[in-house]
Amino acid sequence: MGENPRPVVLGVVRGQPEEVLRVASGLAVRLGTELICATVNPARFVVSESADGHVTSAPIDPDFHDAHDDELDPDLLERLASALDAVGVRWSTRLLAGDPADALARLAQTVDAELVVVGTHGPGRGIHELFNRSVAIHLAHRQTRPVVVVPMVPPGTGSLPAEGRA
Repeated sequence: MGENPRPVVLGVVRGQPEEVLRVASGLAVRLGTELICATVNPARFVVSESADGHVTSAPIDPDFHDAHDDELDPDLLERLASALDAVGVRWSTRLLAGDPADALARLAQTVDAELVVVGTHGPGRGIHELFNRSVAIHLAHRQTRPVVVVPMVPPGTGSLPAEGRA
């Protein structure tokens, strides 16, 4: 392994299944690197970006500004700390702005990430919605790093729902 292993970037959202965190943290541990947990606020745009991927952003609509829009959701931060500290992975957070796929791709480029991990949308979404709205699909087409897509598994089933079954 090199002197400075490249980090794993994880796209995080509120309500994301624990499986996504488990897979991403497991990859980071196996690679001996940091896990960068990034969440994106699409109602903001990037004003400046630091060399480590932290961004300063501003609201798209200056008349609709929530003072908490420029800080990480405390509930999400607590959930990340609970899940990731138990695994012993080195991790940090980034609050990004703009289009989620573009923001994650830009962060991956900025920090020279090994790969990007994202989860899928919930079960029951059609193939049309997957290709029109999927951050994973957009990421795969907009940047050169590998994208690991963790499927959403309904609780208690152990498998993905079959498309078209009643």
